[in-house]
Amino acid sequence: MDETVLIRDNPSAHRFEAAVDGEVAVATYRIDGQAITFIHTVVPQGLRGRGIATQLIRVALAQSQARHLGVVPQCPLFAAYMQSHPETHALLAPQGRILLGLA
Repeated sequence: MDETVLIRDNPSAHRFEAAVDGEVAVATYRIDGQAITFIHTVVPQGLRGRGIATQLIRVALAQSQARHLGVVPQCPLFAAYMQSHPETHALLAPQGRILLGLA
């Protein structure tokens, strides 16, 4: 069952974080100019299956949109999410469109 968790951006660590039950799930990123590249997402074993990765992705994409940053989904989880959610395609940077085969 999915639960709502608090997700925060930690710019000094270049990652979005969700602290749950004493563990931290993260989505790491790099910002280059007007593009944000999502590099890797890690959800500790004890937190898997609870929808936390999806929530990290949704919040990170919403923040990217709010900051007017084009998204490059290098992370396989971000790529799979964006591939299956066409409504997110407008967020893609040119490099992201190439990664998803949309260019």
